[in-house]
Amino acid sequence: MIQRTLVLLKPDAVQRGHMGEIISRFEKVGLKMVAMKLVWADKEFAKRHYAEHVGKKFYPGLEALITLGPVLAMAVEGIDAIETVRKLVGPTEPKSAPPGTIRGDFAHVSYGYADAKGISIKNLIHASANEADAKKELALWFNDKEMHSYKTVHDVHVLE
Repeated sequence: MIQRTLVLLKPDAVQRGHMGEIISRFEKVGLKMVAMKLVWADKEFAKRHYAEHVGKKFYPGLEALITLGPVLAMAVEGIDAIETVRKLVGPTEPKSAPPGTIRGDFAHVSYGYADAKGISIKNLIHASANEADAKKELALWFNDKEMHSYKTVHDVHVLE
């Protein structure tokens, strides 16, 4: 099934200069970027993106991190894109993420460390959890005119 999902490279990924390598990991498995933009989210936008977490103890840290600097927002498309992206990204806690995953290769922070410092865990990337979240999050970050369809070599060698 061809799906679209949201991927955000958070300010820690952008500021550390990992955008290109992370994007290439998605492209190498045959996923394609159908929308992309650099956005500096403000507190109100953060509240809309993390609506289910507003009011929770850890929310202020989430808001502080997502508003720290620019975020690279991407709409990613491909076969079972949601599951594929989440597999490439790895578990939420970088310390638990295996080598070969984005979080496992570029971060190592633990929940314990972040909690002791009173900060959000710097885990580089956000990926929609499921189809409902992907639909809601894509609509928040992109309008229809920003989404594009095009063919890649993967369309010939992977999809057909």
